[in-house]
Amino acid sequence: MEKFSTIISSAVPLPIEEVDTDQIIPARFLKATTREGFGDNLFRDWRYHADDSPKEDFILNNPVYQGQVLVAGKNFGCGSSREHAAWAIHDYGFKVVVSSFFADIFRGNSLNNGLLPVQVSADFLHEIFTAIETDPNTQLKVDLQAQRITIVATGASEQFDIDPYKKMCLSEGYDDIDYLLSQKSKIEEFENQQVAW
Repeated sequence: MEKFSTIISSAVPLPIEEVDTDQIIPARFLKATTREGFGDNLFRDWRYHADDSPKEDFILNNPVYQGQVLVAGKNFGCGSSREHAAWAIHDYGFKVVVSSFFADIFRGNSLNNGLLPVQVSADFLHEIFTAIETDPNTQLKVDLQAQRITIVATGASEQFDIDPYKKMCLSEGYDDIDYLLSQKSKIEEFENQQVAW
């Protein structure tokens, strides 16, 4: 995974609550076994008509909104536990998802796949949506080390929580296996001590 430190980016607003994983990536696209290509079908049934022509009124089809940050309504990632939802969002190009509440399994899947879920208060989420509505080029700064998200133009900001282990993994670009490999010498030293006993 890529190392994550600070992102300053415009954002794509999705002010819809209760977005479930089947809406994020429909079940019929779960046949692949690698993470690549899932972004093509992100929000597939919202983005495209049955004939595969784009739905002009869906936010991802509006060129006005771009960026590495997806700002979503409350309870994002609910529903089934499919890891492919995080794969699809990350593969599309988003590095951060902001919401006032995430389903726990989606949060874990995101952190395991290099996607940072930033949970903010309902009031601050509303403030972000308002800023983007006023100016689609609104920049958000997401500082992982400080655990803070900021609306650059106004300076308004809020802290967010993250598990310390997952924070370290994102900062170093580790998944769980990478982390274990980084500890290889310590593991071998421990094993050698046990043999000596």
